[in-house]
Amino acid sequence: MGIKPIITAAPFLIICCGCLSERESKNDKPNILFILVDDLGWADLGYTGSKFYETPNIDRLAASGMVFTDGYAASPICSPSRAAIMTGKYPARLNLTDWIPGNRHYGPHKNQKLASPPFKLQLDLEEFTIAEAFKDAGYKTFFAGKWHIGEEEKYYPHNQGFDINKGGNNTGTPAGGYFAPYNNPQLEDGNEGEYLTDRLTDETISFIRENKDNPFFSFLSFYTVHLPLQGKPEKVEKYRNKLAQMNYDGPEFIKIGETYHKQWQNMPHYAAMVETMDKNVGRLLEVLEEENLSGNTIVVFNSDNGGMSTSDRTHNIPTTNLPLRAGKGYLYEGGIREPLIFYWSGEIEAGSSADFPVTGTDFYPTLLDLAGIQLQQEQHKDGISLKPLLEGREMDQRPLFWHYPHYSGGLGGRPSGAVRLGDYKLIEFFEDDRIELYNLKKEIKEKTDLAKAKPEKAEELKQLLHQWRKDVDARMPFPNPAYVPQ
Repeated sequence: MGIKPIITAAPFLIICCGCLSERESKNDKPNILFILVDDLGWADLGYTGSKFYETPNIDRLAASGMVFTDGYAASPICSPSRAAIMTGKYPARLNLTDWIPGNRHYGPHKNQKLASPPFKLQLDLEEFTIAEAFKDAGYKTFFAGKWHIGEEEKYYPHNQGFDINKGGNNTGTPAGGYFAPYNNPQLEDGNEGEYLTDRLTDETISFIRENKDNPFFSFLSFYTVHLPLQGKPEKVEKYRNKLAQMNYDGPEFIKIGETYHKQWQNMPHYAAMVETMDKNVGRLLEVLEEENLSGNTIVVFNSDNGGMSTSDRTHNIPTTNLPLRAGKGYLYEGGIREPLIFYWSGEIEAGSSADFPVTGTDFYPTLLDLAGIQLQQEQHKDGISLKPLLEGREMDQRPLFWHYPHYSGGLGGRPSGAVRLGDYKLIEFFEDDRIELYNLKKEIKEKTDLAKAKPEKAEELKQLLHQWRKDVDARMPFPNPAYVPQ
């Protein structure tokens, strides 16, 4: 595993190749712009292979920075993944392992063999977040969009290290939809018909312009492309017309048990939401250029979990992650492998790519390291700094872990855990202790289970996973007293 050049769309920004060198500017500290998209799938972008969605700005960003081909979310579900980014700790260590409040809010279902263990409904205030670390280092900190890691206001962004909070609260979806009025107490309503993705970008741009002469840490967490499917009408019409020209082979859905797995990218509303998100990424990059901030701003682009590609009904499945297997709510690649781009003009080599597996816990130490801020080893203990990779150097492999002891509702995912080390990934299903083993280098689709063919490798990874669960005190599901065998 290492660094290699990639060829994508031509860069639209002025790029100078080189390592992370000393800079001359008003600020001797780099700014941070972190862009997190909700439920964006690995295959939802042009540079990752989509033929239906249009993402020219993100494609150019990928061509202008470093793409991580094996970038992972720390969880297949949103709240735990977000908590991992904020803390540098695995969700299992935080005991925040499902979306808040989670399916446990409704009690165990009679068709579910296991009951979910209790988990926290907030990111504890005792955690020293990445925002608090940057604030302590003299940065102005800003949050816009989806938070969803605390039920009560005392756990909202403005109490977790962010000076400004525009829209972040307990909700996982936009309460009033994507068009104003938004019904969001943390975001003043705009004119009727204003689009939420545009508005959150407007707020971020205003913050950047106001703080261009001081170091800033800006975290833009789009609510999009999460349900509900609500695109701008003119863009929806554009993709309806485009869909009429598309030719798909095979069925639109494959049914496995009671769950439908989508095989096509063909939802005009979703495509419209993706394009609007992409245009707003382009707006942000243009502002960095206009304000002469590109050379002194690190941009990170990522998603919080895999695209929603499964459901117990067919009418509202937004996308497919093919060739990756399954999607949101699963520990197969479709549920956890994400688009990930690092951009820093003149510092990170344009058109570069790393196949080193990384995860959401790595952002905290990486960004501190790039900014020259003292690391918080006891806080971000489950992450590592990726600075050597961003400088074009090799790094030693380490295992990555996942723990999802829950059912993913109508998505069809089952309680499970997983570990990846090198090319191999093992998944353990808690209902029956079944394991599956895949060689991701040889087969990214996860169709050939090697557990029986390579028992020694399977046992090695299984023991590694079990030991890790002990180390982080991971809570396990237990027999469901309401379970009725079918």
